[in-house]
Amino acid sequence: MHEPDDPLTLPRSVHLALWTRHVGAGAESLRRALDAVQGDDEPHDVVADDDSPVGDGTLGALLATWASGPRTAAAVLPVPGDPAGAPADASTAALAAGECVLVETPDGAFAAVPDVRAFGSALEPGHLVTWHVRRVRSWSTVLLGVLGTPAEAEQELRLALGQATEALTSLDVARWRPDAAAAIARLRGDTAPTWHLPAELDPRRVRVLTLAARLRGVVALATSDDGGAVNLWQADQRSTALREIDHAARRALSAVTVG
Repeated sequence: MHEPDDPLTLPRSVHLALWTRHVGAGAESLRRALDAVQGDDEPHDVVADDDSPVGDGTLGALLATWASGPRTAAAVLPVPGDPAGAPADASTAALAAGECVLVETPDGAFAAVPDVRAFGSALEPGHLVTWHVRRVRSWSTVLLGVLGTPAEAEQELRLALGQATEALTSLDVARWRPDAAAAIARLRGDTAPTWHLPAELDPRRVRVLTLAARLRGVVALATSDDGGAVNLWQADQRSTALREIDHAARRALSAVTVG
């Protein structure tokens, strides 16, 4: 599901990377993957920016192409000042989108960057998504060294959780928009997100995904308000802490998808 006001929404690239790893060549497996990645979006389109094999220009055809043999996949979530492992060949587009899927197959290494266009109203939002695919240099060995393991990512997230809690409690909630209290309660709650993940995904990866998404939600809520900071020094210290939390969360989301 891709709901813009849902703080626990996973980036589309995370969904696509996870399902690329686990999708089979059969029609039913492809259907499940498409339903999970596209969610409430209109059917996703695919465009090759070079000679990359993308089939008939649909996401189903791209997944079928990738699923036809062995593959490695990962999602990266770059922000200004932190490329997050995005290959130089695709870094500009990935940075503009804030996300990117990386795939290696016997045919080569590829990057897929989503272009997301919103339409409709606040009551009935919609999204048109086009994935731009291009060839890149081999990325898997370098990225594994940058991200570490899901176990290491989970440890880093646990440390960041204390920082996130402090950032939340320091906010002047009364100055937030009316739905902020409900959003905070959901982020702090124990209810599992309603994501459509591959059944083969092991419990640790699901646990890290959930914690990372909650922390990114904390950062999104915290940065929507100045937190009652009374001077520039306090505001800067708070902003630095939130950037560190977001870095840990983005790195963890990527680490979970690698494989």
